Amino acid sequence: MTRTQIQLPDELYQRAKRVAAERELSLAEMTRRGLELFLARFPEAPAAHANWSLPVVNCGGIKAPLAKLRSIAAEDEATRGLRS
Repeated sequence: MTRTQIQLPDELYQRAKRVAAERELSLAEMTRRGLELFLARFPEAPAAHANWSLPVVNCGGIKAPLAKLRSIAAEDEATRGLRS
């Protein structure tokens, strides 16, 4: 078993001590049970995202030369009034 320290706000500590005493538990036992309950309710997320990589899409390559694409873009900008 591992020993650890935690910091609690004073009010939470006093409430926890009171509830533990009412149930005849140590604060440590009540804390362990609370952590077990929390971890059972919120289990670890699967680590699937660690192996995720960006998908590769095969588009068949560029079918027009870069100069032609620039010409098409310039014509489009001129038509829409984006170029002065």
